[in-house]
Amino acid sequence: MTDDLSFTPNGPHDLAGQVGTHGGLIDREEHDLPYWERRVDAMSRLLMSKGILLDFAEIRAGIEALTPEDYEKLGYFERWAKSFRRMLVNKGVLTNEEIDSRIAEMKSRLEQGG
Repeated sequence: MTDDLSFTPNGPHDLAGQVGTHGGLIDREEHDLPYWERRVDAMSRLLMSKGILLDFAEIRAGIEALTPEDYEKLGYFERWAKSFRRMLVNKGVLTNEEIDSRIAEMKSRLEQGG
């Protein structure tokens, strides 16, 4: 730690001025979101309506806590989902085991065509 108040370590989300990171233009064209991405967005609203999630700043804090590797490999809504998982476990709403079990159940159902 340093006493220099101007020092702030960069998290993986802080790409300002870094050369070669996430280069290219942002696609600003209208496009439909895949079903699962709409569900992640709906989850945020549901969690807020139930008082589990306080606001979007809480999602952002979870995203900013991702490892650089996760931040780099995950897409926008995948980061949200990972943030939700951390928040739900940290608040004692669900356990990692419960989440993993539900994911396995859903994968199995999808593989069986349903």
